[in-house]
Amino acid sequence: MSFVTTVLAEAGHVELPMPTWAYGLIALVIFIALGAVLWTYRDVANRHQAKADAYAAAHGGTHGHGGH
Repeated sequence: MSFVTTVLAEAGHVELPMPTWAYGLIALVIFIALGAVLWTYRDVANRHQAKADAYAAAHGGTHGHGGH
């Protein structure tokens, strides 16, 4: 190898602060946590149908969201 290739190869090497599998584990934990947050919002509109109906009746609106 030439001198330039050797210098570039050594300059580009960076030691990671933790093992490579740990990055995947961290990403997996984050995705699971975000999935749990998303799961808590499932079917929210149907949980509060009585409130939505009462609001629509009080304000002269139609049943549902925006009357579409």
